[in-house]
Amino acid sequence: MEIDNPPSSDKAKETDDNFAIVLELSEDDPHFDKKKKLLQNKGFNPKEQVYLKSSSGPDWISTTLKVMLQIARLIQLDEVELYFGEDDACSSVEYYSPRNEVEALNSILSLLDISLSSGLCMQMNVLQELREAIIGMIRDFGEKNSVKTTILENHSCDKEECLLQWGENNGIRTRLQIAYVEGAGRGTIARENLNVGDIAVEIPVSTVISEELIRESNMFHILENIDGISSETMLLLWSMKERHNCNSKFKIYFNTLPEEFNTGLSFGIQAIMALDGATLLDEIVQAKQHLQTQYDSLFPTLCNDHPDIFPREVYTWEQFLWACELWYSNSMQVMFPDGKLRTCLIPIAGFLNHSIYPHILHYGKVDPATNSLKFCLSRPCSEGEQCFLSYGNFSSSHLLTFYGFLPQGDNPYDVIPMDFEAEQEDCTEGNPRLDWTTHMVRGTWLSNNHNIFYYGLPAPLLDYLRRAKNPMLQTKSLLQSNLENEMEVLGDLLSTFDGMMENPGETDLNDRENASWDVRLAEEFKDQQRRIVSSILTSCHKGLRLVENELRKCMNEDNRG
Repeated sequence: MEIDNPPSSDKAKETDDNFAIVLELSEDDPHFDKKKKLLQNKGFNPKEQVYLKSSSGPDWISTTLKVMLQIARLIQLDEVELYFGEDDACSSVEYYSPRNEVEALNSILSLLDISLSSGLCMQMNVLQELREAIIGMIRDFGEKNSVKTTILENHSCDKEECLLQWGENNGIRTRLQIAYVEGAGRGTIARENLNVGDIAVEIPVSTVISEELIRESNMFHILENIDGISSETMLLLWSMKERHNCNSKFKIYFNTLPEEFNTGLSFGIQAIMALDGATLLDEIVQAKQHLQTQYDSLFPTLCNDHPDIFPREVYTWEQFLWACELWYSNSMQVMFPDGKLRTCLIPIAGFLNHSIYPHILHYGKVDPATNSLKFCLSRPCSEGEQCFLSYGNFSSSHLLTFYGFLPQGDNPYDVIPMDFEAEQEDCTEGNPRLDWTTHMVRGTWLSNNHNIFYYGLPAPLLDYLRRAKNPMLQTKSLLQSNLENEMEVLGDLLSTFDGMMENPGETDLNDRENASWDVRLAEEFKDQQRRIVSSILTSCHKGLRLVENELRKCMNEDNRG
């Protein structure tokens, strides 16, 4: 899992007559220049003041929040959202992704809370009304995107209950329980209604498995002398042995872990064969080759040189792969008060499942005041509902390879990279679409713009291809030369993706229900890829019909002239 940093605090200003909330794009943002141009194209500044006056009319709340949300959405865009955003100045996109929407709403809520807590504002009632409206918008968004939770009562959770008790004895505070959930394995369920800002789980650092433990172990003096070995690899080797230690402080935690993690790294031959032609195959093969190389560089040498510390029966390839899957699928990156980012295992919190509609967005930073990790909600979670967090902005292929599942719903990060040998064109000042050096596509159903010159495809890619065909073209006007160029661009895309559509092959639906877990996952992934490619082909065909229609009109007008 990846650490998320909370949005930076925006500022507030008050004059004698008005109170203004300042929404500011940080200059440290890695996409500052692109976002600055987008904000300016929409008529905003990188540091925009939004004035609040309750006397300005009956619709002042909705009008004010609409403006604030427009700005906040752009500020909170990540790289993929930025690339696929409909970024024409005339475009009025109201929604980019579930993550972006919750981030934007919470960033506004955060600055309102800062202003309210200061106690300096003369218009506290105005801020409070806005806060209540924002909370309502977050609640409505959550209700629209809630996932039904069906608890499987016939599964024993004795081990998990022991872990919760162990956590309580060691200072862990949680408002969640662990249960088996239909379609998700084990997950965390809210014991009560949880609201925005509530702490679902609080984990003392003393219960976190981090590199400090390896430093205290009898294997550290050996491992620290191995060139290039990382602290993560040391911890992985430590956990292989610690899981068998009956006196381990974390024995109850290790007892809750499965014998098999069933990630893509454990795919059998049939599943690998089912992936023939799919992009996922290369990802899994490369990952396993990397792990095999890593294992061979350590063993059997460590077992030969230090058999008392690295017994052969513990440090087998199978157990090494198990430990790799444990750390890939359950670890989190944690920022400690000393400023260091460490990869850790976090008991209980590791049972939080991933969703593209997460309740928890920001986690992984130790609160120095309490020396604990706090998992706070960014949207409400009702009693009995599964509480989700975000593992990161990952594609389904990554989630399948390293976590062993495919997310429910349309994953906005399921992109297909496009490789071009042609030299990137010079950027046109003021147009963020031409600043991209890498390009990608995704399912075109995620786009709201299927008009001519857009087709549901990413604007940066189309502009790149247009300029590659004809560098002199600057506008999307219905001129014959532009339309002919457009036909070539869409034709090239069709040729590219026709080949991709053939690669995954046909799915044998008859045997899927009886297939092993890995074959089923492989087939489900291929279905997803086929759906993405099919949507791109459909958009290209529809686009060609649009262009052909306009081209006929253009030529008819020329003939009449």
